Amino acid sequence: MWRGCEEPRLFCDLEMIAKIFDIIKAMESFAPFHLAEEWDNVGLQVGQNDWPVKKVWIALDPAPDVVEVACSKDVDLIIAHHPLIFRPLKSIDFSTPVGCVINMAVRHRTGIFSAHTNLDSAKDGINDVIAKRIGLKNLKVLGKVRGAENYKLVFYVPVEYEQKVLDSLFETSAGEIGNYSCCSFRNKGKGTFSPGSQTNPFIGKPGEITQTDEIRIEAIVQKSDLKSVIRHVKKDHPYELMAYDIYPLITQENAQGIGRIGELDEKKELADFALEIKKILKLKSVKIAGKPDLPVKSVSVCTGSGSNLMNNFFSSGSQVYISGDLGYHDARAVEAANLGLIDIGHFASEHLMVEVLAERLQKVLVESEFNVKVEACKLEKDPFVIL
Repeated sequence: MWRGCEEPRLFCDLEMIAKIFDIIKAMESFAPFHLAEEWDNVGLQVGQNDWPVKKVWIALDPAPDVVEVACSKDVDLIIAHHPLIFRPLKSIDFSTPVGCVINMAVRHRTGIFSAHTNLDSAKDGINDVIAKRIGLKNLKVLGKVRGAENYKLVFYVPVEYEQKVLDSLFETSAGEIGNYSCCSFRNKGKGTFSPGSQTNPFIGKPGEITQTDEIRIEAIVQKSDLKSVIRHVKKDHPYELMAYDIYPLITQENAQGIGRIGELDEKKELADFALEIKKILKLKSVKIAGKPDLPVKSVSVCTGSGSNLMNNFFSSGSQVYISGDLGYHDARAVEAANLGLIDIGHFASEHLMVEVLAERLQKVLVESEFNVKVEACKLEKDPFVIL
C-alpha cells in the first residue's frame, strides 16, 4: 500500500509516457496528412508506432550529422520538415547518406518523422508563420485550395422521429465546433415524394404523391467520420431510403494550401521592403529582381522552392513574390511583367518553423499530460555560404 504523495505521482507519470503514435496524433492535429501533395512522402519514415518517446527534436533535415548527435543525446524521435525518403528505396546501403541515417536510427531506436507539404499548407503552418512575421494581413491561399476537412451533413426526418434521430446523431462525433459538441440546426418543412412500385414506404403508397411534415437537421461532420455517422443515423431513421446531402465547407478562415497572398498596411518600395524582411528574419543577404522603387502593397509568399507557383503569382494581383530557389528565368519573367521578386533562400524561408513547431508541439503534449521534452535542433546551418 502506498504511503505519502510521491509514489502515486510517479505511477501517474509512468502511465503518461508517450509512444510515437501519440506524437503522430498530436502532429496530425495541426499538420493533417491529407494536406500533403501527392508526390510527397510524409509521416513516419523510420521507427515503430509503439516506441516510447521522452525526448523529441525538431529539425529541418534528417541529415547524418543531426541524426548522429540526436542518437548520442538519447533523442527518441526526430521530427523533420524534409522527408528522409522521397522515393521507394531499391536497397538500404549503410554506406549511403540515407542508409547511414536508417542504420543509426534503428540501432538507437530513434524514430524519424516528416511533416513536409502538409505543414506548408496547413492553417498556421510555415506559410502563415512567415507571412504574418513580415507583416501581411488578410491572408489567402496562393496555390490550389485543398479540400475541406469539414462537411455539412443535411437530412430529413418525420416530425415524430425528430428527437430519436437527433439523439442517434449526437451519439457520433457529428456537431463538434471548437470546444462545443452536439451543435446542429433544425427547421420544419413539407416533404413530397412518390414511392416507386417496388418500394415499401414508411409513409404513403406506391404510385401516389405523398406530402408530410418533416424536420431538416444539419450538423458539421469531419471528412473522416462521414461514412460512420451516416451509417449510425440510418439505423434509427424510419424511412426505407434516407435522403441526405453533403456540402464541403471551405471558407477563407479555414482555407489551406501551398503559399499565401497578403497585404501590407501601407505601400513600400521593393528595395526597402526587401531590407525590412532581411532585418525581421535576421538574414545575411536577400536577392531581389525588379525595379528597386517598385510600389508594393499586395505580396505573395511561398516557403521553400517557389518556382512552380510563378503562374499563380502572376495571376494573384500581387506586386512581389517572396520565396526561395527562384531562378534566372523567373527573374526575367518578373522584370518583363514589371513586378518584383525577393529570394530569401530555401533554408531561411523554412528554418524559422523549427522553433515555432517545437513550442507548439510541447504545448500540446503538456496539455495532454505526456511526459515529453521537445527541443529545436540547434545544429543546422544554411548549406550555402555567402563569401
